[in-house]
Amino acid sequence: MKASDLFVKCLENEGVELIFGVPGEENADFMMSLAASKKIRFVLTRHEQGAAFMAEVYGRLTGNPAGCLGTLGPGATNLITGVADANMDRAPVLVLTGQGDTERLHKESHQIMDVVSMFRPVTKWAQTVYHPDNIPEIVRKAVRLARTEKPGACLIELPEDIAAREASGSPIEVRRFRRPVPDEKIIDRAWEAITKAKRPVILAGNGCIRKRASKQLRRFVESTGIGVVSTFMAKGCVDKDSESCVFSVGLQALDYPAVAIKSSDLVITLGYDMVEYHPRLWNGDCCRKIVHIDFLPAEIDENYRLEVEVVGDLAHTLWMLTERAEARLIEAPPGGAFDFDHSLTRKARRLMKRDIEKHRDDDTKGTIRPQKILWDVRELLAPEDILISDVGAHKMWVGRYYHCVEPNTCLIPNGFCSMGFALPGAIAASLVFPQRRVLGIAGDGGFFMNLQEMETAARLECNLTMMVWEDHAYGLIKWKQQNQFGGRHSDLAFGSPDWVGLAKSMGWKGYRCENSAKLRGVLSRALAFPGPSLLVVPVDYRENLKLTRRLGEIEAAI
Repeated sequence: MKASDLFVKCLENEGVELIFGVPGEENADFMMSLAASKKIRFVLTRHEQGAAFMAEVYGRLTGNPAGCLGTLGPGATNLITGVADANMDRAPVLVLTGQGDTERLHKESHQIMDVVSMFRPVTKWAQTVYHPDNIPEIVRKAVRLARTEKPGACLIELPEDIAAREASGSPIEVRRFRRPVPDEKIIDRAWEAITKAKRPVILAGNGCIRKRASKQLRRFVESTGIGVVSTFMAKGCVDKDSESCVFSVGLQALDYPAVAIKSSDLVITLGYDMVEYHPRLWNGDCCRKIVHIDFLPAEIDENYRLEVEVVGDLAHTLWMLTERAEARLIEAPPGGAFDFDHSLTRKARRLMKRDIEKHRDDDTKGTIRPQKILWDVRELLAPEDILISDVGAHKMWVGRYYHCVEPNTCLIPNGFCSMGFALPGAIAASLVFPQRRVLGIAGDGGFFMNLQEMETAARLECNLTMMVWEDHAYGLIKWKQQNQFGGRHSDLAFGSPDWVGLAKSMGWKGYRCENSAKLRGVLSRALAFPGPSLLVVPVDYRENLKLTRRLGEIEAAI
């Protein structure tokens, strides 16, 4: 068969269901082979960056890689931001790029550049196909690495002349392996450190939203009562309504959950990535003992000095610890199994709940407070519905005020933190879960970075709502500059379109709401609309500096 046919058969063999992208001349053979596939759907996007974000969200929601496709040169460079975001946010993604004829790769030639070298810093593996018969090995390796903890992106580059040649290979059968588990001795050491602590707290990271890990974490917490603080990307690893849920950390300033961590004598980090919330923010004095539990060994860092390091399958490790906890509960008299002091984590939870509820009944007009917006959003979305956050000032508010019942129902890019994520991400989420409601939240700056994908959503008849927080500026940069330079900031302002008119021109339903008291009703109508809808809300970002001042006083409050 032709090499491009073999390539597609190998992708089918791996269970790849979706490929998002923008093809070019150098992908022509591959695209013709893909068109003949009955198992893989190709989704044409309006920009390669949007394709990469769609593949990332597919990977985060399913645990399996989707493809994002671009041609050589500018097609490949357009992919790279979304690919870097997926890789640092631990999403399995296959990056598929075309390339010119191998006879001209060694010299100056039209659109030729070293794509593989460019992608190596932002992928787990990047490889060119040099011979048609190598395709089965390369595809199998790329998918295996993309899925292996910690998941990430892998690039396969297929030159146009290789794609057109005859190939004699066949797909390699998929063999799944069981991840290694820690031995009993290291679990005993971790358990001893935990039981000796007086004020232990769990810092749950991105690894905890894997389905099995979240299930086992909930069992462990039910057994021990230890409070759980999650990073932004671990929201929902424990139920927001659980007494052990101490909500999220991720703001650079001190917050109630962060004070709970700093007041602990033992921090149990589970599936934790430093890219989200650096140890210097919660262990700058290196006073807290740390038990590191993760799929991989810990990153070396001055402020991350470990008491015990447990490396292995996270879900199995939690199961081993839970077995010990439940045995102790059976053996001990009622209430005497553990001598933990949970008062600070429970107080932090109460204070955060008070903050979250404070503006629930706002009736302001003209602009709407972030807290009120997110209260209404949480009230209207069901536990299984999905919120996709872009990057900007709104992300800080989503991180602090929006919490989840189930894992993987609030997706925030918090490793690479690229703007332009929410709209493509919402499209992918609506394709993965068409029966759920999907709400994307973006600022007016971030939304414009992939505005063109509105056409993609309309063409695909996606059931999604995009909420744009309008402040006519790059709000997060403004907020940070004001904090750093005594209220001053550089020129960060821009104009806005007729949003409702824009929605109509793109085949969407448009809404605008400037009244807090009416927001829930307007949002409800937008979510109920059968197709893509846009809701624009002028946001009161005077609350940014108010929050900064309050966070400066929080440590004394707790």
